[in-house]
Amino acid sequence: MREKLSLGVLFCLALSFLPAPGASVAVMSIDLGSEWMKVAIVKPGVPMEIVLNKESRRKTPVAVCLKEDERLFGDPALGVSVKNPKVVYRYLQNLLGKTADNPQVVQYQSLFPEHLMERDEKRGTVLFKHSEEILYTPEEILGMVLNYSRSLAQDFAEQVIKDAVITVPVFFNQAERRAVLNAAQMAGLKVLQLINDNTAVALNYGVFRRKDINSTAQNIMFYDMGSGSTTATIVTYQTVKTKEAGTQPQLQIRGVGFDRTLGGLEMEVRLRDHLAKIFNEQKKSKKDVRENPRAMAKLLKEAQRVKTVLSANAEHMAQIEGLLDDIDFKAKVTRVEFEALCSDLFVRVPGPLQQALATSEMSLDEIEQVILVGGATRVPKVQEVLLKAVGKEELGKNINADEAAAMGAVYQAAALSKAFKVKPFLVRDAAVFPIQVEFSRETEEEDGVKGLKHNKRVLFQRMAPYPQRKVITFNRYTDDFSFYVNYGDLSFLSQDDLKMFGSQNLTTVKLSGVGDSFKKHADAESKGIKAHFNMDESGVLILDRVESVFETVGEEREEESTLTKLGNTISSLFGGGSSEPSPNMTEPVQDEEEVPPEAGKDQEDAEEKPEERAQEKPETEEKIQGEKSEGEPQAEEKKADGEASDKEEPQAEKDAEKSEKSEGQMNVTKEGEKEEEEKKPKGQRKSKLSVDIAVEQEVKDVLNPASEDIGASIKKLQDLTERDLEKQEREKTLNSLEAFVFETQDKLYQDEYLAVVTEDEKEQISSKLSEASSWLDEEGYAAGTQELQEKLSELRKLCRAMFYRVDERRKRPDRLAALDSMLNHSSIFLKSAKMIPEDDQIFTEVELKTLERVINETMTWKNETEAEQEKRSPTEKPVLLSKDIEAKLMLLDREVNYLLNKAKFAKPKPKPKPKDKNSTNTEDGKGNSTEAEKLVPPTSEASEAEVKTAEEPPTEENNTGENNTGETESKIPKETEDAETSEDKNSENHIGDEL
Repeated sequence: MREKLSLGVLFCLALSFLPAPGASVAVMSIDLGSEWMKVAIVKPGVPMEIVLNKESRRKTPVAVCLKEDERLFGDPALGVSVKNPKVVYRYLQNLLGKTADNPQVVQYQSLFPEHLMERDEKRGTVLFKHSEEILYTPEEILGMVLNYSRSLAQDFAEQVIKDAVITVPVFFNQAERRAVLNAAQMAGLKVLQLINDNTAVALNYGVFRRKDINSTAQNIMFYDMGSGSTTATIVTYQTVKTKEAGTQPQLQIRGVGFDRTLGGLEMEVRLRDHLAKIFNEQKKSKKDVRENPRAMAKLLKEAQRVKTVLSANAEHMAQIEGLLDDIDFKAKVTRVEFEALCSDLFVRVPGPLQQALATSEMSLDEIEQVILVGGATRVPKVQEVLLKAVGKEELGKNINADEAAAMGAVYQAAALSKAFKVKPFLVRDAAVFPIQVEFSRETEEEDGVKGLKHNKRVLFQRMAPYPQRKVITFNRYTDDFSFYVNYGDLSFLSQDDLKMFGSQNLTTVKLSGVGDSFKKHADAESKGIKAHFNMDESGVLILDRVESVFETVGEEREEESTLTKLGNTISSLFGGGSSEPSPNMTEPVQDEEEVPPEAGKDQEDAEEKPEERAQEKPETEEKIQGEKSEGEPQAEEKKADGEASDKEEPQAEKDAEKSEKSEGQMNVTKEGEKEEEEKKPKGQRKSKLSVDIAVEQEVKDVLNPASEDIGASIKKLQDLTERDLEKQEREKTLNSLEAFVFETQDKLYQDEYLAVVTEDEKEQISSKLSEASSWLDEEGYAAGTQELQEKLSELRKLCRAMFYRVDERRKRPDRLAALDSMLNHSSIFLKSAKMIPEDDQIFTEVELKTLERVINETMTWKNETEAEQEKRSPTEKPVLLSKDIEAKLMLLDREVNYLLNKAKFAKPKPKPKPKDKNSTNTEDGKGNSTEAEKLVPPTSEASEAEVKTAEEPPTEENNTGENNTGETESKIPKETEDAETSEDKNSENHIGDEL
């Protein structure tokens, strides 16, 4: 009995963890570009919709204006940038995750000299010095942008949204991705995934062409030139078989090429400088326009407009009113001049394409189509150069260049959310930058001299799929040690790219407790020190844990109790132990993969085709650990970086012999294990024991903000948001008060309001309104929100009676007309119901009397109350109220509907069968039959047949339509009667449709 009670309690607890049905389920995506951002949402009833901003535009500039008392975002912020560029922050993407000496940070300072920037001594990054007391990090300003995008999505969805997928450039390294995640944390967003913008575009393209994807691989290149950078991506589409969902479409990123600084902004800067040069040559002002930040901001804005117009026109006139010293500027710019200014940029257009082909080891002949993405691809010269480079007849323009990434990201957000069920589309993204583990250990040569050998193990190769887990095992350490996580071979980057890339060292990992674990388990067999790495869905590398693993021989554990098994089952059912991957996650990533001991061709195959390995043998950690022997070199190479000197060669041969010997011993051990297992007592079994090792990580690229700094940033942003909301509330209340005063003053001169107020009331209201109007002009604009609300509440209370009387006078005629109509119809219905013959009557006497009573009471109330209202003056409180009339209407409607529904579903009463000549003769011929025999109903098929051939008149059930209308029964042909009788036998719920 106790066990049954426990099971019930356990089941109830499991149910309690289910999500509430009324919880917010909407999700959003943010396509975060360098100049623009696009926001999309998915909510029940709204599949994949772009969010409109407050100006009803589908894209919003990534710009923040920080004034002393307010913040502006998007287009309003851009408007301020022309007047006061110092308080407007833009193009933040180039500052994320970068130190103060990074070339892109230096370039940003030269492009926007109006911003004062300082070095953060803690992290080495930059800070915006907004004022003497206020400093902002790039992450904080980006957090403001993300919070604003969230507010736009919430207003559009009309519900709270916290879950988001954010796009980032594919070339973002670990530090840059962490910076975006930190900014989202400051904004209060839960990031479901950072998705590469090229992957989001490819997903959007594939989702809407699902039917065109088959088992034959299709290679598509997406060429994306935005404002700040250019990316070329080769994607392979084809259907694959999965265990969970059967055959599903899949996209795989095969090759990526990029140029971090090639984009529309660089073209606009060239054009801006050209316009500045023309203005200086005109010599209308003695000042140099380049030294005036405000004038340069105006020129940059005009350059952006001119560049856009020149995409469709051969020439255009650039003109700015009051550029400098109230001097107007006007100059003609041709497309030829613009192309000459950017000639060195157009030469770089084919670069990303060639990089992508080299990475994927493909040729242009294997690419079916090159599709343009990004706003800067609209420049005609870019298309001309690109078309020549690809050698195709035309470039693909069959995708929304601005919104594709946002729509692909929001599809991924819906797939990752538990609230929506979408058709699976498998995504195999790829890591652009390789990551490796490096460590050193002491070696001893033949002459006894000790040396230090540096080892490298590739953890994630270039273009390795992710998310993915990897395990690296260190077998020759018995005491505390350190290893390093760094980027791998980056020789594919140019020198300029390497400088912008930043530090190539990621972290130094210091392990403590290794020696203690060996002392504590001296009798057990060591299986090495295992470090578990995870590159998650966002492409961020995480060291999950480090453990020291031992194998022991001990007694078998007792079988789990029924209660424990049931508890585990229930927890699995409700998500406690589920490891089922999301349908849009990379296929071969859920199980941890052991890093091979040597980085050669075998390792490359394992990285590039992990799904084949998964089919050949499971990749679970326990399986791999069980098959590896202690003698197998898991964490060391025999040749460092594939090279060995003459002195190292004999030692290498010696190590190779040991390795072969250990492998042979491993095979022998495997064959002999079965015999030993049979000889062993049944109570003993091998078990694995793991001891967690303390890990201390020292970040080497860009430090994350300290937890207290993140907390301070969150509070700073919340305070700014609350200030903005308070300001908005005050402005809203002030506008409401002003509108109420002016509108009510106007109403006091309208006839319908004059009819319901006395002279004293009018005088009092008018006096208060005039007083409020004067107060607004003198003190109201400096008053607080609470004071304004009190003023508004006082005026509304004073005018409430007047508005009430006017409202009742407006509603009363329509309500009375509806009541009269209802009384008329109800009376007609009652008369008709009473005229039904007694044999056919379906209503009881109580029901009819109830309806009659309600009609009479309603009519009496209406006449009396209407007469009383006529005696009252319009300035008095009315007695004939609209709400009372509606209540009477509802009561009458309820009574009539009750009777109508009863008539609709009522079954007519059976009538006695009429006697005709044939039936009388038949009965006379059956003089010997008894009364009991006549009443016996047919129960068999034979008796049913007899009923059909009796040639009796149709029963009432078969002729309900005629009987209900009170008409005389008509004779029906025998065939029709038989058909209807058979139909009634088959349908037990047949009812009349009409009264």
